Amino acid sequence: MTDFQPTYFGKFVNTTEDPELFATYKPKIEAYKARLAAGVLPEYALPTDLLPQKLGVDATLIATKHLSDSELKIVDTPAYILVDEIASGKLTSVEVFKAYAKTATAAHQLTNCAMELFVDEGLKRAEELDAYYKKTGKTVGPLHGVPISLKEHYNYKGRITHGATVGMIDNVTEGFCSLLELLYNAGAVFYVRTTEPQSLMHLCSNNNITGLCKNPANTALTTGGSSSGEGAIVTLKGSAMGVGSDIGGSIRAPAAFCGCWGLRPTQKRVTELDLTTNTLGAPEAVVAVLGPLARCAQDLDLFMKVQADSKPWENDPTIIPLPWRTVAAPATKDLKVAIMYDDGVVKPTPPILRGLKVAAEKLKAAGATVVEWESFGVEELVATVNCMYNSNGNTAQKKSFAKSGEPLQELTKIALSFGKGDEMLTALEEHMLVYTRETYRVKYHNKMKELGIDFILSPTYASVAAKPETIHYWGYTSLWNILDFPNVIFPTGLRCDPSLDAPDKSYQPRSELEKYEYELYDDAENFKGAPISLQLTGKRWFDEEVVKASEIIHKIISQ
Repeated sequence: MTDFQPTYFGKFVNTTEDPELFATYKPKIEAYKARLAAGVLPEYALPTDLLPQKLGVDATLIATKHLSDSELKIVDTPAYILVDEIASGKLTSVEVFKAYAKTATAAHQLTNCAMELFVDEGLKRAEELDAYYKKTGKTVGPLHGVPISLKEHYNYKGRITHGATVGMIDNVTEGFCSLLELLYNAGAVFYVRTTEPQSLMHLCSNNNITGLCKNPANTALTTGGSSSGEGAIVTLKGSAMGVGSDIGGSIRAPAAFCGCWGLRPTQKRVTELDLTTNTLGAPEAVVAVLGPLARCAQDLDLFMKVQADSKPWENDPTIIPLPWRTVAAPATKDLKVAIMYDDGVVKPTPPILRGLKVAAEKLKAAGATVVEWESFGVEELVATVNCMYNSNGNTAQKKSFAKSGEPLQELTKIALSFGKGDEMLTALEEHMLVYTRETYRVKYHNKMKELGIDFILSPTYASVAAKPETIHYWGYTSLWNILDFPNVIFPTGLRCDPSLDAPDKSYQPRSELEKYEYELYDDAENFKGAPISLQLTGKRWFDEEVVKASEIIHKIISQ
């Protein structure tokens, strides 16, 4: 046997930066940024007098200020209703698209959320859909005319797909990834691809191609990552729904930080063939998933149903042939929820604790069963998943960065130091990590049975949206990646309020890691207006139930 022990952080040696080589890529970056700027078409652009001239601004209402009443009504209509209005002929695809083209363009102007804007292509697609409807009286599929935003690293036919890696900035992909193809066949309209961080392994957004994406609720804060632009554009009504990916919190952090909804499904329920990404270690030990970001639970449900109804397993042998079930909304008296007030590693900050307490009080008052979840094993599980991320000793990531010699972002350096860092794991060590994973999956499942609960309500991160380039600890989300329990993020309707959420200066951290994360919340004024969102977790494979329960719990909490 071996005395191998998983750790949170190891060491990596910065061997890939090459300023001279990177200088040869700068003209390509500038050309890429120029094409992005040219995608801001005057007919859709936000007037310059509406653009904030400073950081720390709440931009959530600005994007809709140049819409007509009819356009505003369109972007305020959930996708699950929008599809019916298009199918019945009440709205045309072009009407819907033009409204969203305005809000998407404005969202990018306000937050830098896009990596590519191609609204002319989207308009042409909408016109073709209207022509088909006029000719046949039918829609092409269940998403006919629905504008959907896309995280950039999904392969897109005939377009550059770089995954926020400078060395891939010339990579033109020949076809669509499998998920985009099925969404397109269902009638979706594509027109924007959104930003992500270097390495795709930050709870932030920074990269060397388009830079930082700003939080729409407070533009001095991060959107989270790695589906960074999706959190911003969906929140700002720049798309009816968006598509993200998640291996450690990459759907959930942006949804929580920006104030929209997000679903991290159980693994292998959504097809993910043909993505452009840096290969991580142990892809079967901790599995990345694709999933939706939206503005209501019903739209999460719509996305998953459309995806499953297309039977992706017929073309993707890695997908489990599991249809999306129709389940009834639980009665409030039947809701059985445990509240995680602390994961035992990093204590949540005052605004998050306030959100959890308000949730508990309102759920109890409504007649739900509410108990407290006593966290266990989190430190070991997070160390384990950190080792899984880098089990190949960073070889694939470093090879990708070395191609251009690009500078490493600070959070890329943190991600490269996860687990054992540059120390490649043996097969036996990886097997030991998997054994830990499987042992705790059973323990967590049994603990839920023992408590008689169906769901766990917890933070998404220890705090609200952080300042850019600061977060090192992902435990509130990566815990569920390794256990592979499905999660929904939803906004509570509460926001960080300096009069209620002053930092607890008396708290004595239990570790240096906790001290670092807890003290990032230094002054509530810096986080004013940041959404207070929560994470609802269900049992593995019971994604339908957690989506439906989130709808009911959100209604109770937000009243």
